[in-house]
Parts: sequence; C-alpha cells; structure tokens
Amino acid sequence: MVGSKMGANISQLERDIGSDQFPPNEHYFGLVNQFGNTCYSNSVLQALYFCKPFREKVLEYKARNKRTKETLLSCLADLFHSIATQKKKVGSIAPKKFIARLRKEKEDFDNYMQQDAHEFLNFLINHINEIILSERPQKSKNGDGDGGNSTPEPTWVHEIFQGILTSETRCLNCETMSSKDEDFFDLQVDIDQNTSITHCLRCFSSMETLCGDNKFKCDHCSSYQEAQKCMRVKKLPMILALHLKRFKYMEQYNRHIKVSHRVVFPLELRLFNTSDDAVNPDRMYNLVAVVIHCGSGPNRGHYISIVKSHDFWLLFDDDMVDKIDQSAIDDFYGLTSDIQKSSETGYILFYQSRDTTETNINEAKVNGK
Repeated sequence: MVGSKMGANISQLERDIGSDQFPPNEHYFGLVNQFGNTCYSNSVLQALYFCKPFREKVLEYKARNKRTKETLLSCLADLFHSIATQKKKVGSIAPKKFIARLRKEKEDFDNYMQQDAHEFLNFLINHINEIILSERPQKSKNGDGDGGNSTPEPTWVHEIFQGILTSETRCLNCETMSSKDEDFFDLQVDIDQNTSITHCLRCFSSMETLCGDNKFKCDHCSSYQEAQKCMRVKKLPMILALHLKRFKYMEQYNRHIKVSHRVVFPLELRLFNTSDDAVNPDRMYNLVAVVIHCGSGPNRGHYISIVKSHDFWLLFDDDMVDKIDQSAIDDFYGLTSDIQKSSETGYILFYQSRDTTETNINEAKVNGK
C-alpha cells in the first residue's frame, strides 16, 4: 500500500514539473522521518541542499575525501552524494547514517523529542566548520611568531555563511565613537505583527540608548556614561540566513509560546542596515529556501521546507515532495490575528546573493579540505 502511494506521488511530481521542464542532473528526494521526530533535521537539510554554493562544497568535500574517518560532515557528504547520484529523478531516502552520527555528536539530539530547527542549523554549521579546521594539515610554528594565537584561514563555511556585524557606540558625554566587530553565521531578528523582513532588520539596527544601570564604560571619559548604540551589518554574507524569533518566553504561562505574527518575506531582498564602511552594501539577495514551523509551540508541531530550484518552487514534507505555485509562499507569512492557534509560519529564511555564481564559489579562497 505504501509503495503504491509513494509511486503515485513520485509520478505526480514528475508530471507536475513536466519531462521537458525537468532540470537535467537534478534530483528531488524527500527524507524519511527517522523515529517520527527528525523533521527538524530533514527540513534544514533540504534547505541547505538547495543552497547551491553549500551543496557544491559538500559534494566537492566528498570527492576529495575518499577515505576519511566518519564525522558529521562525512555523513552529510555521503547523504548529498547519494541524492545527487540517484538513478531516479524523484523519490525518498532515509538519512539513517547522518541521524545516527548526529545523536553521537550531541546529546541534545539523542532522544525521541521534537527539536528546534534553528538550534540544529546553528550546531550543524559550526560543527562542520570545526571539522574542516581540525582536518587541515598542522602548520609548523617556525617563523610563525606565536603561531597558536594566529587567526586560522577562513573555511568554505566562512566563505558562504559568515557575515560581520559592527556594534557602534557613541558616548553622549564626549561624543567619542567606538566600534566592535563580531562574526555571525545567521541573524536572529525579533518580529512584530503585520511587518516585513526589511522592517525587522531596520529594528534590529535601530538606535538604543544606554542609560541608568545599563550605562556604557567610555575609555575616553574613564567612567560610565550614557551612550547611543546600534548594530549594523559590515560584511554581507554570500548566503544570508535569517532566523525569525517566533518562540517567546511568557511568564504568565511559565513556558515558551509561538508568536505567529504575519511577517512578509520578499523574493528579493536588499539590506538597508549596513555600516558606512560595508564592503558590498548594495548586494541583492534572492530567496532560495524557507524552513517552516507548523504548530503552536516550540517542542511540538512539525517542520517542512520550501525551496526554489531553477524556476519553480517545491515543498518538502519529510519523504513527500510537491511542486507549489510561487503564490503559495504567501501562506507561510503568518497570522494577522494574535489568537493562539496552530499556524504554518516561516522560521528560517535563506537568501542567496545574486552575484553568486559557480565561478565565484570555485575561485573563493579556501584552505584545507
């Protein structure tokens, strides 16, 4: 019964896309939900697979590392390679080895509970980056000065996801401006009702006054002073991952609740909250994937993802894959009422820089495997 159902879905997807429209060398494979609780992982993996620069680097890693000890990155590379080399165009695959390795690597994921997709994304990107750094040949410290304290060359994870935020603080007593940079792999933004991503990013970088118990210690004044502070984007990443903070702790309920506010995320995005010395402030982004939370709370519900592949959109719901109209994206903006009920809302957005091409990726300065 299950087999015939899957067969019907597979053939239906190919019919929906059309044999003449089906992209060459592309495969659309759903991921089987392991033990009924791995949709948080499946939805993020699908989104990342359709972030082309990331997929290319993972497959390149697989090609370069024929014999390597098993890591979460090697398991991810095996999974991506398996999808990319399937004989069929559509179908489903069980990411058993990846999930087993994930559970070995981090205790938080070694259970049968629903997990947070953003926490998983954050762990995965950082962990992959650490694996790449650990597998690099150890450089000799001779002639290297202190060696141990030198900043390592960026990895391809940095090249793809890393941006830089600059925190600008102006002392209101002496007018001295100080700034401090910090790296990010994704931006976490607060949301308001009936707004847009652009509005949320403007609020993210709005001016904040530091006063009272929160005064700023000014080096120039050698004392705590009132100050104005704002966070702006100094380096725009190749792929901008935006995490909408949809789970909020409410004291009256003594738990986190879901914030289902309607937040419009456009197909094209430009950041206006950039610093004056930003390298590429006019960079334009295209929406390529969205991880969607379905349900009413953080530890319950379900995750799915929508991705853009070539000129059309697909919805991945674990092992099920469907073609959807672009207009259906509106359904995932959120609810206009504040009534607490189940909703299907965009949770993590992936925007890819429009100037990203395969040439850019291949020529990017990467060090190590």
